[in-house]
Amino acid sequence: MIEAPVPTEADALAAADRIIDDFAHHRRDAYFAGFSPEATFLFHNVDHRLEARKAYEELWAQWEAEGFRVRGCRSSNRRIQLLGTVAVFSHDVDTDSEVAGVAETSHERETIVLAFADGGWLGVHEHLSQRE
Repeated sequence: MIEAPVPTEADALAAADRIIDDFAHHRRDAYFAGFSPEATFLFHNVDHRLEARKAYEELWAQWEAEGFRVRGCRSSNRRIQLLGTVAVFSHDVDTDSEVAGVAETSHERETIVLAFADGGWLGVHEHLSQRE
């Protein structure tokens, strides 16, 4: 009998790290693949909750059309909490980006909630807030 994979903290952290690394390198398709199609998103710079990954992908495409590009990001003050088949990853993130040729660095706090299903971890919710 083949044993089903067991969710581990290390694997949940690795999934969060992949999401962050794909974002940092503006690997759009890989970044979104780290999230469930049903994932929701709350961002301080968007006036409503994004109810599915597709809504975020559409917003991202709009941002790109306006000249948006991620140039890098740094993760610090990291914590992962494993709660059975759910993991909560929180950290401080400093993102270097460019919009229409203008570079900026944002300082934010982020929480990514991950769920373990079908042998792997996917983000099911992301919340981003400004950090002073």
